[in-house]
Amino acid sequence: MSRERLYLFDTTLRDGAQTNGVDFTLEDKQVIAAMLDDLGIDYVEGGYPGANPTDTEFFGSKPKLKHARFTAFGMTRRAGRSVSNDPGVAGLLEAKADAICFVAKSSAYQVRVALETTKEENLASIRDSVAAARAAGREVMLDCEHFFDGYKEDSIFALACAKAAFDAGARWVVLCDTNGGTMPNEIEAIVSEVTKHIPGDHVGIHAHNDTEQAVANSLAAVRAGARQIQGTLNGLGERCGNANLCSLIPTLKLKKEFSDAFEIGVTAEKLATLVKVSRTLDDMLNRVPNRHAAYVGESAFVTKTGIHASAVLKDPQTYEHVLPDLVGNHRKVLVSDQAGRSNVIAELDRAGIAYEKSDPKLTRLVEELKEREAQGYAYESANASFDLLARRTLGKVPHYFEVEQFDVNVEQRYNSHGERVTVALAVVKVDVAGEHLISAAEGNGPVNALDVALRKDLGKYQKYIEGLTLIDYRVRILNGGTGAVTRVLIESEDENGDRWTTVGVSPNIIDASFQALMDSVIYKLVKSGAPA
Repeated sequence: MSRERLYLFDTTLRDGAQTNGVDFTLEDKQVIAAMLDDLGIDYVEGGYPGANPTDTEFFGSKPKLKHARFTAFGMTRRAGRSVSNDPGVAGLLEAKADAICFVAKSSAYQVRVALETTKEENLASIRDSVAAARAAGREVMLDCEHFFDGYKEDSIFALACAKAAFDAGARWVVLCDTNGGTMPNEIEAIVSEVTKHIPGDHVGIHAHNDTEQAVANSLAAVRAGARQIQGTLNGLGERCGNANLCSLIPTLKLKKEFSDAFEIGVTAEKLATLVKVSRTLDDMLNRVPNRHAAYVGESAFVTKTGIHASAVLKDPQTYEHVLPDLVGNHRKVLVSDQAGRSNVIAELDRAGIAYEKSDPKLTRLVEELKEREAQGYAYESANASFDLLARRTLGKVPHYFEVEQFDVNVEQRYNSHGERVTVALAVVKVDVAGEHLISAAEGNGPVNALDVALRKDLGKYQKYIEGLTLIDYRVRILNGGTGAVTRVLIESEDENGDRWTTVGVSPNIIDASFQALMDSVIYKLVKSGAPA
């Protein structure tokens, strides 16, 4: 039996950007769009061209996406204006996008109170805007804002709004639970009624999470006939967020009710990268990942003590509804020192580090990990630092060089143009096989200056680090007050495009940064096979 195609629409870069504390840069949007495309998402909504400079610039040139259709979001024409005389519609038509997603009220109450216009004018606005975008050769969809609340108030008008878009040529008519208060049984009943008038393969669902049911509501809509789901990575979105694609995608792929009936653009291979995608977004936003998130959370496959842990050790299926590897996660059994040892061995296997199971150093490594994680180190997010800690404990990291001393100064001064600038100067003294080398460098901050000075001259090892680039630097305060402990994560890349992350922890941000910098350089030397 052939499966129906179910389409995934991501609005992380538009609706997700309305999350309190989230502010995407242009580079962030470009990186996330490429990541979503690689994952297999069908539509990537990039934002609202004309609403702010970042979104306008983002739509100035179309990203090179291999799979996803790049989508622009905006309002239908304003009441009392023609399409040709509406700057918002003009901006959408000028945007370098494959598709346009209009938003329009579909609630009589909202039309009357928020727009202060008539039902007839609202319907005309929908028809005119969709027709104009179709004439411009764009794939068109309409977000029917407040649809479910509107349907319960005046079903005839709400349905008329959806029908107006479909009859004017919209590829998708998306039913929005804008206030997020509709129950799953209501969603299923209303979508079932809508699909009697609009074919289900032209109907989408856009659910908000104000009752913690956005994922359930999205699945209820699919059961009722909708064939497009809109959502965001990690459930980002205003108020309580949107339907979480990191929960929806595995459910659609791994639960028989959906996997037997539907095909989505995310392959099994890409599903196994979902944890990485989820945590990459959190790292970019400097947010603490939700440990208890379904499928992708660090604790999603953790069992601690008691009969549960005993059963999992015998057969993981006793307390796991899916295999963690399928989504790129892994199980942890926090039951005893022996279980801790098993976890470390699993990590060593993943890292490809050779070991002997009888080696007592493994026990020392387990204890070292526990102590460091209690201090604030996060090896789950710092693969390279874990690799080095394991190798050092097992005696497998060459002693390449030693930093004897470093000094960092920050000063404010006037430059040659008479402008007041802040400049950092770092001096690093290293011992490379008995040769004492001193390097100094300026930077736009103390960490940048320290990085440049450290990598300026490492003697015989310099050739091994020429391709090393630091591409991201993230700081997280682990507790409050001026004496707070700071965690620094540094992401690095080499000449082959390989990336890794290192971590440092200290009450002193410079010290924490230097730990992460040192690990990055030493990991590159180990990775390159540099001789001791």
